[in-house]
Amino acid sequence: MHPDKLEFGTYSKAFITDVPADLNSQEAMQFKQTIRRFPDEAIYIYSFKENRMLYADGWEELLGYRDDEITMMTIVNITAPEYAPFSNELNDKALMFLHNKTTNLEQYSFTIELKKIHKDGTHVPLISKVGVFASENGQVTTIIGHSQKNESINLGNVMRYAAYGPEKNEFEEELNKHLFRHYAISEKEKEALSLVAQGYSFKEIAARFGVSQSAIEKRIIPMYRRFDVKSLTHLISFAFANHILP
Repeated sequence: MHPDKLEFGTYSKAFITDVPADLNSQEAMQFKQTIRRFPDEAIYIYSFKENRMLYADGWEELLGYRDDEITMMTIVNITAPEYAPFSNELNDKALMFLHNKTTNLEQYSFTIELKKIHKDGTHVPLISKVGVFASENGQVTTIIGHSQKNESINLGNVMRYAAYGPEKNEFEEELNKHLFRHYAISEKEKEALSLVAQGYSFKEIAARFGVSQSAIEKRIIPMYRRFDVKSLTHLISFAFANHILP
């Protein structure tokens, strides 16, 4: 099923399958030669047109699943329970945003920090990046995912994510709007909060980013309600306590 058939607001299981990649195919072997994989990283390429994995590499080393058995459904289902609702909704809302775009689709991606459950039952901290790999006639047809183990991540109760692309600000703002009810923070919000914690005023931060002071206020002030804090000092303390800031 193509993403435009997805009933957004329910998770994307509506169009993912349990079909693994045929790693002996000419297409998969070509991917093997052209796509670089870093240490402690696993990669997948998934086709919405064919409803299956086209390629997988590195999954046995990362999460214990052979590359010829890992599927998109498995990758979704092994998200640690505390991260699953947010991760699922982030995927949905990102696809919804991209559904309304028709150009430069391959330049869009997003990242999320989370934990996946290894085949042996242990939890593995990851930084996962999902991007558009290919499109046809202004529609996303194939996505690529990179998941890299990062033991240095200090994951607290707050989900951390970032959006990238030609309209990055619009992309991230759209995600923020839909994901507000979650304990989550975007990279843009984190950047602004980090400068606040260093003692910069909203006006100084605005000048640094080349935006208006009200734009910075709109990044910071909504976090009061989201994280149930009463002041800027309280927000900064909360950020350090939950490993949002180093």
